[in-house]
Amino acid sequence: MRNEYAADLGLTEADLAVDWHTQFDGWFADAVAFGLPEPNAMVVGTADAAGRPSGRTVLLKGYDPSGFVFFTNHLSRKGVEASANPYASLVFPWFAMQRQVVVTGRIAPVDRAETDAYFASRPRGSQLGAWASPQSQVVPDRAALDERYREVAERYADDAVIPTPPHWGGLRVRPDAVEFWQGRAGRLHDRLRFRHVDGGAWTVERLAP
Repeated sequence: MRNEYAADLGLTEADLAVDWHTQFDGWFADAVAFGLPEPNAMVVGTADAAGRPSGRTVLLKGYDPSGFVFFTNHLSRKGVEASANPYASLVFPWFAMQRQVVVTGRIAPVDRAETDAYFASRPRGSQLGAWASPQSQVVPDRAALDERYREVAERYADDAVIPTPPHWGGLRVRPDAVEFWQGRAGRLHDRLRFRHVDGGAWTVERLAP
């Protein structure tokens, strides 16, 4: 299976915004306008203390110059790995646009106020699910999970506000590198990377495809 990328697309150093955040803003807006399903979906890679990697797709819930934020059960596999080995990668696979964004950096919990504010904005069903699901743990069957959800729904049936679970919260990836990948003909893709260097500055590098 092979799909030849368009010859007339490209990414030059002159095309780049002044910083990675502004460049991501533009490409993310392009992905939304293109009509990609869930353009904020990203593959999050983590590794345990022994360096054994794992990956999964999650939804980006916010970003700013300080990094990229998503939310999870801190007792899940990614939550435990983020604590044991505080580095992560993110990949935004916008293949329909012949683009990817690849991020690497340190990962750390967001503050509790930010977590609580986001949790309060979630649909009630998602809030109940965060309490009901022992994420990444083995469960006997679907019926057991449904029963846990029913129990939680009954527990909070009379409560207008559902509290944030203590084991649930946000994680922020603070990037040390953000690569913008544009497909090109002949597999000679353009790869331009913003990389953090000593002293707080950023440099732009072109990588061979």
